[in-house]
Amino acid sequence: MKYIVTGGAGFIGSHITDQLIARGDEVHVIDNFLTGKRERLNPKATLHEGDIRDFKSLAPIFKGAAGVFHTAAQPRMQYSIQEPQLTNDINITGTLNVLLAARDAGVPRVVYSASSSAYGSLHSMPLREDMAPGPIIPYAIQKRVGEQYCAMASQFYGLETVSLRYFNVYGPRQTTAKDGPYATVIGIFLEQRKNGQPMTIVPDGTQRRDFTHVTDIAGANLLAMSSQKVGKGEIINIGTGTNYSVRKVADMIGGAWEFAPARQGEVQETLADNTKARELLGWTPKISFEQGIADLKKEFGLA
Repeated sequence: MKYIVTGGAGFIGSHITDQLIARGDEVHVIDNFLTGKRERLNPKATLHEGDIRDFKSLAPIFKGAAGVFHTAAQPRMQYSIQEPQLTNDINITGTLNVLLAARDAGVPRVVYSASSSAYGSLHSMPLREDMAPGPIIPYAIQKRVGEQYCAMASQFYGLETVSLRYFNVYGPRQTTAKDGPYATVIGIFLEQRKNGQPMTIVPDGTQRRDFTHVTDIAGANLLAMSSQKVGKGEIINIGTGTNYSVRKVADMIGGAWEFAPARQGEVQETLADNTKARELLGWTPKISFEQGIADLKKEFGLA
């Protein structure tokens, strides 16, 4: 079957592409390489080098597709504080374009890459989908609006949608320190250790995160596309239900570390209640955090 992956040269999108191709699907990738990388792109995918902000270009690509996996975004939270207009244009206008193009092309379903950052700084754990969202930084606000647009598209246009709220995704192809100051913490730590530098812990390492492996994230997307229990704009947490402190992550990677100043908009804790994912998608995480870190250490020559 034909599927579209927006942002298919990105961290998460490339893993979704790989899993689709591995099972024999035809995959069309849309990417402008603003954050995506050509080396991540599966050679068996058909590339459409373009931008989700260009509405007119989307529908012809979408025609005949069984579904769209919408992962394209400007995903860095700190960057969105510095560049709120650009990230708003990509993350909100781009998402609306994808939904309307899917409607116009007769695509049955869109699976949207949402974010647990929509919860904001809630202190009651674990985080459940029925809790009132409280996004506090531009990226989180933008991803929350994307969820609302998905629900709107299902209600008014009959487009099946489901929003997956990812929790702290990590794994192969994640951003690292060489990608700049907006990389993920695990990627930063691994690159620093590889280069013989101390890991920079911001601000004291007591923050706890529900780290979820990208392979499991991609698997959740495929399940969301096929599940008969969703399609009406549901919001579903995709997280392991276990969290670790940033300092614990540094200890697991091993090596020297030092403290760095706090960053704006950082929440103290994330922890998913993944009951809905289990019940509606049949999803359970398969890769433990210990195994995921061990595999990454080998990849970076640290094991």
